[in-house]
Amino acid sequence: MTGSRILAFGHYQPSRVLTNDDLAQIVDTNDEWIRDRVGIATRRIADSETVADMAGFAAEKALANAGLTPADIDLVVVATCSSVDRSPNVACRVAAKLGINAPGAYDINTACSGFSYALGTVDHAIRAGAARNALVIGAEKLSDFTDWTDRSTCIIFGDGAGAAVVTAAAEEDAPGVGPVIWGSVPEKSDAVRIEGWRPYIQQEGQSVFRWATTALAPLALQACERAGVAPEEIAAFVPHQANARIIDGIAKRLGMPQAVVAKDIVESGNTSAASVPLALSKLIERREVPSGAPVLLFGFGGGLTYAGQVVRCP
Repeated sequence: MTGSRILAFGHYQPSRVLTNDDLAQIVDTNDEWIRDRVGIATRRIADSETVADMAGFAAEKALANAGLTPADIDLVVVATCSSVDRSPNVACRVAAKLGINAPGAYDINTACSGFSYALGTVDHAIRAGAARNALVIGAEKLSDFTDWTDRSTCIIFGDGAGAAVVTAAAEEDAPGVGPVIWGSVPEKSDAVRIEGWRPYIQQEGQSVFRWATTALAPLALQACERAGVAPEEIAAFVPHQANARIIDGIAKRLGMPQAVVAKDIVESGNTSAASVPLALSKLIERREVPSGAPVLLFGFGGGLTYAGQVVRCP
């Protein structure tokens, strides 16, 4: 195998919209303060939908966009940190919902960098001949772990899912998924956490902000270097949608003047592992990125973990 490529994306968000004005009825905050601090205007909140439900809906859309059926899929990987159930895993539940027969199926939890980690492992599996067509999904229901009395965190998070169909690249074609760069900062792992049996999301916002805006741009540029793509060639930059100021800070340091910078944070909030595929799926749906163009993905957050790669837009 020469590598893998992405055939299509799909996404799903719950119908319930939670505005900043809605949050102002719950905690001491207001629209101006939230927009200035994190850049968020709205977020979606799941009521009856589970992580597996949202993952399945996004995967169905990606399959339809790819022109494939569940029978074509032999590997399902779900990135999530918010599944309430330990077993069965979300990937098996998605496979059952879609009627996928006997796929490899596993979940991966590196929190906000999860989609790029999952895409990297799927690319490796396809290169090794262990899979031919795969579903890679990021799905989160962070509202289950949000303390709605804590104004420093409840303004940030939302629910949703994004999915990609990944297939083996033909022998004559260049790979459409570049080498992954991944890593972590274990000594700072407590900066973002969901711990215990009845956990709430807790984070040290300033510590994460400083790390993200100072350490990550050079790492993202390494992903470009490994893919053999110059920064000025990148058509879109899709980072984890953590905070608008973080996104702006990283983008400014990358030197990608032509790149569309994803800002789904404004309408979706922080959806952890779902944020990168959700944001890119919307850019593609709106035709803001041309087919075949190089796109830099970069996830970062809880752990502290990070991962990114350059992909060709389907």
